[in-house]
Amino acid sequence: MTDQNGVFMGMDLLCQVNSHAHRTEEMDVERLLVRRGQPFSLALQCHTTLPPKHKLAIILHLGKEGEVVVKVLDARAGRDKWWFRQQGAQSEVLLTIHSPADAPVGLYSVTVLLLSPDGHILEKTTPETFYLLFNPWCKADSVYLPDEELLEEYILNENGLLYQGSWDQISSLPWNFGQFEQDVVDICFEILDNSPAALTNPEMDTANRADPVYVSRTITAMVNANDDLGVVSGRWDGKYDDGVPPTRWTGSVPILRRWSEAGAQRVRYGQCWVFSGVACTVLRCLGIPTRPVTNYSSAHDTDGNLNVDYLYDEQLESVSEGRKDMIWNYHCWVESWMDREDLPKGYDGWQALDPTPQERSDGVYCCGPCPVKAVRDGDVGMKYDAAFVFSEVNADLVTWIVYPDGQRSQVSLNQNTVGQNISTKSVYGDYREDITKHYKYPEGSVKEREVYEKAGRRVTQPNGAPGQLELKIKHAQAILGTDFDVIVEVHNVGGEDTPAQLTVTSNAVTYNSLHRGECHRKTASLTVPAQKAHKEVLRLRYDHYGACVSEHNLIRVTALLQVSGQPEVVLQEVNIQLSMPQLHVKVVGDAVVSRKLIAHISFTNPLPITLRGGVFTVEGAGLTAAREIQAPDDIGPGQEVKVKLSFKPTRAGLRKLMVDFDADRIRDVKGIATLIVRNK
Repeated sequence: MTDQNGVFMGMDLLCQVNSHAHRTEEMDVERLLVRRGQPFSLALQCHTTLPPKHKLAIILHLGKEGEVVVKVLDARAGRDKWWFRQQGAQSEVLLTIHSPADAPVGLYSVTVLLLSPDGHILEKTTPETFYLLFNPWCKADSVYLPDEELLEEYILNENGLLYQGSWDQISSLPWNFGQFEQDVVDICFEILDNSPAALTNPEMDTANRADPVYVSRTITAMVNANDDLGVVSGRWDGKYDDGVPPTRWTGSVPILRRWSEAGAQRVRYGQCWVFSGVACTVLRCLGIPTRPVTNYSSAHDTDGNLNVDYLYDEQLESVSEGRKDMIWNYHCWVESWMDREDLPKGYDGWQALDPTPQERSDGVYCCGPCPVKAVRDGDVGMKYDAAFVFSEVNADLVTWIVYPDGQRSQVSLNQNTVGQNISTKSVYGDYREDITKHYKYPEGSVKEREVYEKAGRRVTQPNGAPGQLELKIKHAQAILGTDFDVIVEVHNVGGEDTPAQLTVTSNAVTYNSLHRGECHRKTASLTVPAQKAHKEVLRLRYDHYGACVSEHNLIRVTALLQVSGQPEVVLQEVNIQLSMPQLHVKVVGDAVVSRKLIAHISFTNPLPITLRGGVFTVEGAGLTAAREIQAPDDIGPGQEVKVKLSFKPTRAGLRKLMVDFDADRIRDVKGIATLIVRNK
């Protein structure tokens, strides 16, 4: 309410100056986005100078309905209070507002009042809005991270890598986090506003948003759509016709926009890397330092016994019933940096947060924040979900053969399989940093055994002495679309010739161990001479695996060796990652903001069959919103398809154009072009 005859003309939020000082200029310079614990300025424009003895007051409202009211004090106050100072400058008054470093994050409205000498309100400005975010640059903020290079990556970098593949064949997936893209900050707060706590008790939820532990836990629950108005619906069975296959996404922004535009309707479909990518976008946007993490050979222990039990019958058919323990080839989550004032001393720093819906925590599908230090030291009672994360990186793999009479025999115990090569992108470039040592002590060390004991882990012993037959499985580099050999070697380390029965199966599996079909099976009766080896070659043809291979392009080869007339059974298993072709992406033109560029994209079909329904998906933070281009025709074996698209960069800096190609029989083919965009 500004009056022509009054004192106030209006208010300038000084967006450009503030956003530069608060490192939010990539987000928006048309709106005010500031970080808590750091002052920001407003310019109050007046028709005339303020009348003598009249005072200014500032009132803030926070919450969806403005239910939380904050009076900003007009004199320097303690760290836990809002306060402001003013400085007259001709027909303007510069107001510098100081926010506490533990203020709730959210959308605030600000109103300036003119008070008479006796305290009556004479006039007030039209309310203006601003976002307040967490501030990892501020020492007093509980997300403070005192390293500029880490902040450059874990807050400000809009591009990253998510690690996939297997422990012995690691691959990286470029991902567009896009946390500063238009409207993403609004969507992040919309996600918080749609949480069950916000909908049932908005005032308490608003107050709790001061705490990054509360906010990050809420986000891990809301990124999956299992039991709330969450963002992404998970699916692993290969049936994605009523949505987008998880492998097609190249970034978080199209997912977030789709959820928001549909009125908080879940987006179909995601898998673990999609959940972690979206969570990383939201947490970085809110100002919490966050990085995606991949754990290889990641255990999903459904019964909490810190063992993953695999049960087979004598024909190598899985006979696990009900909810099965599983080892995922890899599993992605995120880590966020924060103090843990809710825990005893010593648990500050990186916290594991897992938005993939696996198990309920306090009745909700979420996981964390769990101090990584608690996982390493076996403190499995720590909040939140330390026992579950501990088993993800430490469980034993125990394999059993179940006989027709119900008796079972333990055939293998592996204490080193689970939790390997735990990975994140380096802050110094596009390469992998191994962070396994943050989660566990070296395998076989005294410290490791102490931790297991502390965690209440039942130490499992192998059955009897090692037998005289040993199994090894070898294979050359396997390329999708080609035939390749798998060699099973049976070594006899004993002093007698030994007869045995060998069964070898190959199955198409997903990255999280779901079976999609048997490709090939071979059984052989053999006698292995003493101190010699027998080699059995399994030829895997595309005709065998092409029709059932999953979108993750994984073949699991399992070999079972039974010594004739003895209870001795040996089992060995390997996962073979079929390597994929790449897209070729070339950008032509001068990379300048608002100037047209053309991207040329090409793909050659590596399969011996024709591909149908080909679609390219393209996106890039600061370059172009997500777009789809249909392949013009079917693509025959060995045939090349070329498409092009034009776009105009919107923001300067190092930018990455991400491209995905999907068709009926091949998915998840990726390509990337990196360019430096300059201002005009």
